[in-house]
Amino acid sequence: MRWVASLGGVGYLRPAPGTWGSLAALPLAYGIHQLGGFWLLLNLTFFAFITGLMAVQKLTAQGAGDDPSWVVIDELVGQWIALFPVSYGAMLMSVEVWRLWPGWVAGFVLFRLFDIWKPWIIGRVDRWHTPLSVMLDDVLAGVFAALVAIVLAGLAHGVLM
Repeated sequence: MRWVASLGGVGYLRPAPGTWGSLAALPLAYGIHQLGGFWLLLNLTFFAFITGLMAVQKLTAQGAGDDPSWVVIDELVGQWIALFPVSYGAMLMSVEVWRLWPGWVAGFVLFRLFDIWKPWIIGRVDRWHTPLSVMLDDVLAGVFAALVAIVLAGLAHGVLM
């Protein structure tokens, strides 16, 4: 469970293990998109959420603490959600996903911003201090990042002007 929760040890990198976890999620998302597109990324995100939740439940029951800093499976899930618009957009437009590189940058930066800042409901969920909140606050940060990335893409492409 420690291996799963720490993304194979990535969570033990210092400083800023959450950022390392988010960075590790990027090439994984790229590879997944290359293998099976958006739908595979979506399905594996659900799988990672459930697996991460089970790992966090077991580890917290064993006394690892409410939200140990080395647990970064939640960052993987949130980062992948932040990249949904990029993966889906590449699939819809039938272009190579790397061509949407500004979306990758925005997804990463926005996810880290919302994950660290924890505005509104993200902060409320984080304060539950439960295994579910460990995973869910990053899911929400990923959703917020994805929504802002969609708005920014609309502005950049003149759709929302």
